Amino acid sequence: METAQNEKRVLIVTSVEPERVAVLRGLRDDSRFTVRNGGVGPIAAAASTARILATEEPFDLVICAGISGGFVDQAEVGSLVVASEIVCADLGAETAEGFSSLDELGFGSASVPVDQELVAHVTDALQRAGLSARKGPVLTLSTVTGTAATALELSKRMPGAAAEAMEGYGVAVAAQDVGVPVLEIRAVSNAIGPRDKSAWRIKDALAALEAASSVLREVL
Repeated sequence: METAQNEKRVLIVTSVEPERVAVLRGLRDDSRFTVRNGGVGPIAAAASTARILATEEPFDLVICAGISGGFVDQAEVGSLVVASEIVCADLGAETAEGFSSLDELGFGSASVPVDQELVAHVTDALQRAGLSARKGPVLTLSTVTGTAATALELSKRMPGAAAEAMEGYGVAVAAQDVGVPVLEIRAVSNAIGPRDKSAWRIKDALAALEAASSVLREVL
């Protein structure tokens, strides 16, 4: 549904309140955007997004936005990642040969496609605004990575993956189910690997998320 000014309606789903506040600061009360917390993890995010899409006015685009971990040598702490693919990296089966994805098992897909032209458009806009941004696959995990071994296994299994978080696939499946395009934008707060909270830069990531949201006002 479009507004009287022929503008798109955009739903942005964050997981927790600090993320929502950062997004709202960047949007500066732009009425085209609705920002809601969907909860932590793919199940809560999917349920919340589905409820919003079913009960509120129609939206033209859904964005999952928040902070995340970044894979070393792919996405630096403080940078932004626009998902070129939204992948549920732990949806599948453990086998003697290793992990088998839902796709490999033949039970559907653990990946939600995104509009590559829109991804490129948003990424370019972030870069033109002077922000450190790249596009790349963003992984959804119910259990975030906390060891070097797991980080290495993920990077080998998902070559080129840039970031990991906990909600993107849930938001994306809910949007896909009703035919609404979806994006995922992540601000990197920490390197993926051993869980070292002293090295997390959450304030920097939230500042990057705010700056990205400000750019969204200009490009969507």
